Amino acid sequence: MRSIRITPNLQVADVAAAKAFYTGFLGLSTEEFDLGWVARCTSPDTGAHVQLVSADATAPVVPVVSVHAEDVDAAYAEAQQLGYEIVHPLTTEEWGVRRFLVRAPDGNVLNIVAHRA
Repeated sequence: MRSIRITPNLQVADVAAAKAFYTGFLGLSTEEFDLGWVARCTSPDTGAHVQLVSADATAPVVPVVSVHAEDVDAAYAEAQQLGYEIVHPLTTEEWGVRRFLVRAPDGNVLNIVAHRA
């Protein structure tokens, strides 16, 4: 698998309430998207970013990171071949991504994702 970018997912009780701290104090003023349950805030100067997540809309858990993959279908096949636990199957989501969730051997759940072109 080839990772393009890794985004931390911070689980928060309320995305809207949490944004004040992350945008105000940390200066992550550019909101790349906000779906209500997840929002990505980015620094316009440095590109530093974080996703605030209150729950996952279709998966059973909130992943700790989102790993943006060059080829999510190939990554899914590789994860299956290696015997990793698939927590959420490869799915094309209505908000414009194709993704799956996999549990790392250490127990952390990762969102492996690619944006549809």
